[in-house]
Amino acid sequence: MQEKETKELEKVLGKTHLSDYDSFVEDNRDSMLSASNSFSTYVKGLMSQKGISQQTVFLNADVPERYGYKLLSGEKHTKQRDVILRLCYAAEFTLSETQRALKKYGMSELYAKDERDALIMIVFNERPGSIIDVNGLLKEHGHLPLRTSGVQE
Repeated sequence: MQEKETKELEKVLGKTHLSDYDSFVEDNRDSMLSASNSFSTYVKGLMSQKGISQQTVFLNADVPERYGYKLLSGEKHTKQRDVILRLCYAAEFTLSETQRALKKYGMSELYAKDERDALIMIVFNERPGSIIDVNGLLKEHGHLPLRTSGVQE
């Protein structure tokens, strides 16, 4: 089943009675935030479909392996969207897969009107090389590189 947009769900909810709540949840299970539909489940599932190991993703993302495993298990949480972007890029996610991963993590999606985000969106579409190459492009265009964790200079 296809995941529904928030606006579509809100429209349906506007016409839903309390007595129909359980059937609403059941009918829209794929669109709801739940443990079975979590960031971790989504990302691990996509990585498995693509045949990419978590270890390879952490290495290519330049994210410490222990930290990466903790992020994917939900044991640790980051407020830095760049870390999630690094993981998604290293896992060879498409732009739409990345946007969905960000949403599932509770972070804002890449925004086309933001100059840095716009460049990152192009990067996900064109895949110009490694994270080092991506950071080079960001710097070349006057933007901060994708952070790994901790404080950015």
